[in-house]
Amino acid sequence: MRAAVTAAQRCDLDQVLWIVAGDPWQKSDDVVADAEDRFAMVVACVAALDGHEASRAELDREGPSYTVDTLEDLHAWNPSAEAFLIVGADVAATIDTWHRADDVRAMCEIVVVDRAPDDVSSTEVRRRLAAGEPVDDLVPLPVIREISERGLYPRRK
Repeated sequence: MRAAVTAAQRCDLDQVLWIVAGDPWQKSDDVVADAEDRFAMVVACVAALDGHEASRAELDREGPSYTVDTLEDLHAWNPSAEAFLIVGADVAATIDTWHRADDVRAMCEIVVVDRAPDDVSSTEVRRRLAAGEPVDDLVPLPVIREISERGLYPRRK
């Protein structure tokens, strides 16, 4: 969240769409929460952030979630908008493996953000939750509520 907010400020972006992958084709074996649960967590996360909005662009489209398709859709919705794609350095390192990677690069400005030293990965958050450890210093309270209400990432005994 901090990285997206910082990138939006530095790039002087009017709006940031947080796009939840419906069927993340490169992570199909690694997805640990279903798309609707992930969307609800993103909605909770961005609710208090001006200029940030959760988007169903990929959830409401059938088939694998390809960034290039989403960029084409966004351009069709607003042809005059300049698109920026905010990704972590770990994701940026894999762009060459993406579906139509050259088209992605041509359609948007890719903004690469590094994880701050005190940022924690989603894997670590899930590990802590499964271990019954607190995450309130890592995750916004509205997201923690969504996790709890939906019974996501239950504690392992």
